[in-house]
Amino acid sequence: MAKVAEFKDLGVEQLQQRASELDKELFTLRIRKAMGQLDRPLQIRALRRDLARVKTVLRQKAGR
Repeated sequence: MAKVAEFKDLGVEQLQQRASELDKELFTLRIRKAMGQLDRPLQIRALRRDLARVKTVLRQKAGR
C-alpha cells in the first residue's frame, strides 16, 4: 500500500501508467477470486484503495 505523498511526487504520465497497471492487476485478482484461487482477499481492497489514491492525485494535478 503506497502513501499519497509517494504519488504526489510522480508526474502525470507516470500516474496514468500506474493507474493502468493497478487496474489490470485488480482485474486479474477479481478473476482469480471468482475461480477460487485467491490467497489473500484483502489484496483486492488494498489495490482498490491505491487506485483511488492515484486517481485522486491525478484529479488534483489536473485542477491546477
